[in-house]
Amino acid sequence: MAKPGAGTGKGRGIPFWRAKPLEALSRTEWEALCDGCGRCCLVKLEDADTGEFHFTNIGCRLLDAQRCRCTDYKHRIKRVSDCVKLDVTAVRTLDWLPPTCAYRLVAEGKDLYWWHPLVSGSPDTVHEAKVSIRGKVAALENEVAVERLADFIVSWPGKFPVGGKGRRGVPKVKTA
Repeated sequence: MAKPGAGTGKGRGIPFWRAKPLEALSRTEWEALCDGCGRCCLVKLEDADTGEFHFTNIGCRLLDAQRCRCTDYKHRIKRVSDCVKLDVTAVRTLDWLPPTCAYRLVAEGKDLYWWHPLVSGSPDTVHEAKVSIRGKVAALENEVAVERLADFIVSWPGKFPVGGKGRRGVPKVKTA
């Protein structure tokens, strides 16, 4: 079976994320679209008055913060009651998806950035570009009292990291 990124590159056809809408992706392609940043696995708090979501730097209790992956992905929905299963509807309606999220980018008709594993060919570039949560998680949710979660609100998961939009290996031109 071909890898989801197969057929990409010069002279090899259009990458699946450019050729198909989210609704047409196979399960393998859908899973490959995840860049492994872990931002969606951070605890989010919703303001009861405004409905606005706020990210924290607290990870889900099933998160492996070093690998930026779920430790029980297959059973996460059963084990974590507020875990959101991303599907096409969720991607098109959730307004808290990070601006770096590949699902969000494709849904908005945008291309993937240089650090995405499907573009770079390496699962490490998402970490090298400082897009992932690696090294940024203060604790897991089962290690922090619920009433203290607001103390861990951060804004960075909802933003692009410095240099995240740039091209790898392309120096920025300084102007005098």
